Amino acid sequence: MPELPEVETVVRDLRPLLVGRTITGVRQSKHKLRRPWKPAWNANATGARVEGVRRRGKWILIDLAPRSPSPLLRVHLGMSGQFTVVPAIQTEPDHLHVVFALDSGSELRLRDPRRFGSAEYFPDRAALEAEMHTDLGPEPFGLDADYFRGAVRGTARNLKAILLDQKIVAGVGNIYADEALFRAKLHPGRTGKSVTNAECDLLREAIEAVLSRAIESRGSTIRDYVGGSGLRGGFQNEFAVYGRTDGPCPVCGTAIACARFAGRASHYCPQCQGTASGTPAKRKRAPRAPTSRP
Repeated sequence: MPELPEVETVVRDLRPLLVGRTITGVRQSKHKLRRPWKPAWNANATGARVEGVRRRGKWILIDLAPRSPSPLLRVHLGMSGQFTVVPAIQTEPDHLHVVFALDSGSELRLRDPRRFGSAEYFPDRAALEAEMHTDLGPEPFGLDADYFRGAVRGTARNLKAILLDQKIVAGVGNIYADEALFRAKLHPGRTGKSVTNAECDLLREAIEAVLSRAIESRGSTIRDYVGGSGLRGGFQNEFAVYGRTDGPCPVCGTAIACARFAGRASHYCPQCQGTASGTPAKRKRAPRAPTSRP
């Protein structure tokens, strides 16, 4: 957390509040983030105008101008990051790490209790994007079918590991991998090479459908996540399997199971999603009604 839908929601919230605004100052706390903001960057960012706000995978990219060669800010929300625009007079919360003052009288604040997030300044947009391109696969919307089939079926890793690999598809994390696998009726422990082309297509379509619906619901708020305007997400109310261990499957009523795949807790329906070997789950027979003796 946060994953692609949450990051996309933050970007959409921030865009109208930031584009055209000028950064008038920067300050940071003494506590370091995973990738610490360097004090030397304060002068670089001050005076820059925000040209655009966009997303790549789980990263927030803020394009700056007029500088050369097109600098930008790169922000990651880590596990608990909040990136919001608020009035400068609003009381500062705890765990506030980087603050960008804006000419609108507002502040862009990065808060992160667990400090796995980051904010960085890069002087060269093209160089950074070339570097990120090697680390991130394509976005999950409009994925090429042949590419996805080859990426999935060309490995013996399990499906959960494949979906979490950002070099295969950018932006999918633990929550939406579980939800997409449920929608496609595929067990998270299935190996990629055991999946058919038809199943690959179902999974590709499920990924896009689940992410699109989550974005419509402003992502999922489980603990700390809020959008760029401070509003919470709502997709957590629609989870079919994630975090619902022992709860009933919304389709068949079977208890949701939880097991570790790719080092992550994975939630699935043992009945609807079959087995790790790819065989359908055995349906349990209903108990016989007791017979009465004369």
